[in-house]
Amino acid sequence: MFQFKQFSVDDSHAAMKVGTDGVLLGAWADVAEDRTILDLGTGSGLIALMVAQRAALSSITAIDIDCGAVEAARHNIAASPFEGRIEVIRGDVKEYHAAKPLDHIVTNTPYFEASLLSPNAERTLARHTASLSYADIVDVAVRSLSPGGKLSIVLPTTSAQHFRSVAFGRLHLVRLLDVVTRVGESPRRTLMEFRLTDNLVMPSCDTLSIYGADGSYSEAYRALTKDFYLRF
Repeated sequence: MFQFKQFSVDDSHAAMKVGTDGVLLGAWADVAEDRTILDLGTGSGLIALMVAQRAALSSITAIDIDCGAVEAARHNIAASPFEGRIEVIRGDVKEYHAAKPLDHIVTNTPYFEASLLSPNAERTLARHTASLSYADIVDVAVRSLSPGGKLSIVLPTTSAQHFRSVAFGRLHLVRLLDVVTRVGESPRRTLMEFRLTDNLVMPSCDTLSIYGADGSYSEAYRALTKDFYLRF
């Protein structure tokens, strides 16, 4: 059980556990003004809950193909202050069609494209692009987002360029954050925001260190996640 400031997350029945990737995306995605949001591959419901806390006027749909994840997300959301604004559905996102155009899609997506598949079927669904490719994610975004709508995604830095190449010409990168574990190290994760717009702009690119040189959480990471963590 993970206790955050305004909600708790039990991930014991979800294939994908609460981790730094999800926390980073939930805190970083630009959702404050959004009204309709899709959490694609919700897992335990962490990102949907974080988004609900940050976007007070939003209505959120959280979708996952895994039964255990859907059960976990429904349990966590029902126990939160945001139950009335989050709907959890089980389904294949490749077949998902939003009732109305979305302002934002957030996803901590499957990413082990070239690695061996896990012997655990649920974990395979959660972690590998065998069930959901980058092209599938781009397709969902293009057909579901409103004009100017956003897609925010977190990926290993080694996979980020591949996703950008898949999205090229259909979605436009406007914001990028490289995440390093400690100051001076190479990026391990990359967060990206794409928009469904023809107005080409140079993306803003930043770097965030989770830990400082002394091994404690960096001030930048503390500032990003301060509304969620009880303590550092």
